[in-house]
Amino acid sequence: MARTGAPPATTDGNAPLPDGPGRTPAPATDRGAHHGADRAPGPAAGPDPGPRPFAERLPRWLWVLPPLAVLGVAFLYPLALLVRQSFTPDGGGGPFAAYARVFSSTAFREALGTTVWLALGATAGCLVLGFALALVIAFVPFPGARAVARFVDVFLSFPSFLITLALLFVYGTTGLANGAWTELTGSEGPFRFLSTPWGVLLAEITYFTPFVMRPLLAAFSQLDTAQLEVAAGLGARPGRIIRRVILPEARPALAAGGSLVLVMCLNEFGIVLFTGAKDVTTLPMLVYGKAILESDYPAACVVAVVNIAISVGLFGLYRVVSKRAGA
Repeated sequence: MARTGAPPATTDGNAPLPDGPGRTPAPATDRGAHHGADRAPGPAAGPDPGPRPFAERLPRWLWVLPPLAVLGVAFLYPLALLVRQSFTPDGGGGPFAAYARVFSSTAFREALGTTVWLALGATAGCLVLGFALALVIAFVPFPGARAVARFVDVFLSFPSFLITLALLFVYGTTGLANGAWTELTGSEGPFRFLSTPWGVLLAEITYFTPFVMRPLLAAFSQLDTAQLEVAAGLGARPGRIIRRVILPEARPALAAGGSLVLVMCLNEFGIVLFTGAKDVTTLPMLVYGKAILESDYPAACVVAVVNIAISVGLFGLYRVVSKRAGA
């Protein structure tokens, strides 16, 4: 009869010896196999990925060279030639002789003043008109509002001279308005303002207003209409709702759109040229006159450098404002 507490028999019929000095040690191979079975198996070796593609073996800085080369050839090199020409006048003199001559001229000061006031006036007009039109499109229900909003996007692709030609057909010396006036009264039409600074200002406001409307419409689409309903329910008039609810939400978009319009108005050339305003000389028109009409390339380069410096500064301002506005 088997004794109670006897150790179990092994597969070969021999009972395992208890631990102690009389125990025969197990073979090393068996112990190693036993302990190896207790350990978790290591990660299996995957297949060899092989050599990396040629594009991955190149240093990352090499990929910067092709766009830098294209940028240098297409933009930086011509710009460097322009700046160098402004410091090397054909008639001799020091490197700043052309700058001193241009800055002391009355034509440059008048062109700079005309450029600045036209740009500021057009920007102010675009902000007011763009805000009013965006309010109507976004909050006043009327048939075709969505089509008008889409047309604003299409309008942004139009060239500036196209708008100027359209204004000439309507308000030009031989335009529709003057023709209708002549047929009714028998005298010459009074609409001759397109060849004045006010005509240039009207053309720029007409063309650049959609550049203000586009960010405004995007901002208005994110406005919670429940705020408007609550304000109207509390008895607020439309003017108060615009000032207290809509305008704070529209300020970032107004700042971004106004900054962009200001930069574009400073560099506008086609509108001034196609209106035929002979007494309106802006910085781009002065560059054209110095280079093409007078063949004074150092002076033209000086004016161009000044125009570029102003534009880059304002563009930096536009980027800062757009970043804060989330545009």
